[in-house]
Amino acid sequence: MDITSFDQWTEVLHKQLELGRNLKLSEDLIQKGANLIGDYLAARVDPDVPENKLLKDLWELADQTEKQAITSLMIKLVDSKYNH
Repeated sequence: MDITSFDQWTEVLHKQLELGRNLKLSEDLIQKGANLIGDYLAARVDPDVPENKLLKDLWELADQTEKQAITSLMIKLVDSKYNH
């Protein structure tokens, strides 16, 4: 997927969150899955927009507790943007 803006990235995240919630996944399971995706993206995907480069840089510096905080904040950001 070619992401050309941070808004497009948050839209992709929103769709995935909605899919998980529609499948009745618990918020804890969604959080754990998001952490795994963060690990995968940081290790294997070159950031496509400056905001994602910042997220990757933060992810690589973060310990596990901080990664959970980043994940939680990204979920909150997406929720607030798309679920007013």
